[in-house]
Amino acid sequence: MGKKLVSIVIPVFNEEGNLPVLYERLSAVLKILATDYELLFVNDGSRDQSLALLKNYADRDVHIKIIDLSRNFGHQLAVTAGLDHCQGDCAVIIDADLQDPPELITELIAEWNSGYQVVYARRIKRKGEHFLKVFTARIFYRLLKKLANIEIPLDTGDFRLIDRKVINNLKAMPERNRFIRGMVSWIGLRQTSVQYVREERFSGETKYPLFKMIRFALTGLTSFSLVPLQLASLFGFLVSAISFLAGLYTIYLKIFTTQTIPGWTSLMIALLFLGGIQLITLGIIGEYIGRISEEVKQRPAYIVQDKINL
Repeated sequence: MGKKLVSIVIPVFNEEGNLPVLYERLSAVLKILATDYELLFVNDGSRDQSLALLKNYADRDVHIKIIDLSRNFGHQLAVTAGLDHCQGDCAVIIDADLQDPPELITELIAEWNSGYQVVYARRIKRKGEHFLKVFTARIFYRLLKKLANIEIPLDTGDFRLIDRKVINNLKAMPERNRFIRGMVSWIGLRQTSVQYVREERFSGETKYPLFKMIRFALTGLTSFSLVPLQLASLFGFLVSAISFLAGLYTIYLKIFTTQTIPGWTSLMIALLFLGGIQLITLGIIGEYIGRISEEVKQRPAYIVQDKINL
């Protein structure tokens, strides 16, 4: 039996400052392993010199393969493109910002060789990240764990190794609003983790500012939980109950007392409260309907402009 092939899937978006060091560290790690490998870079519409650097590397290293997408489709779809085209017996997903250490790949592969089909990297510390980002990330992962209908590991990102069986199952899942870490958990199979300290970004700016993080969190919630819709129904019942009790109280004051019925202020408070609840409910429903609309259009998840060494 020949050597196993390990695919390293790396989404790239404006990472020219990180690629030389990333390539050097990945090559050093993989050359000492008794396995064949491919470095599959997915250029996700970079506007800097990332693609030119990758082409230069690909000209002198047969291990490097490039998928050049027609525009920026986002991190999750770039990863999806890499998984769709990789040839390995397993794939390691790693970002190009060097926050996730390439040297940890040896531990991921060791666990895979021992029989695990998913080996995810669990962060025990996050260096160089703002307190607010760390705090909100912790809250999000724990909230998702409570609300989701599957067991999603805490404090994990997309940095993980997945077996070919997992890759094939992901390729059979057609949704376009993708939350890959949740999809991998949904598949199941034998899973374990290795712990690591997440480093500071080596160069460049984060590709997930606050707004994108919120959108990503909404994707995770709406993809794997119906609790927001159930909360919308609960709000409706709660408001109806409050309105019914307020109606009874108003009738009681009118018939059995001489007190003045509260006027403009109480009316405006009630209207604003009801209006707020209605808008929240419509917003929650709209999130689900919007995602349904995107799915039924059946557009391609991404468009490949060019392939190199593939």
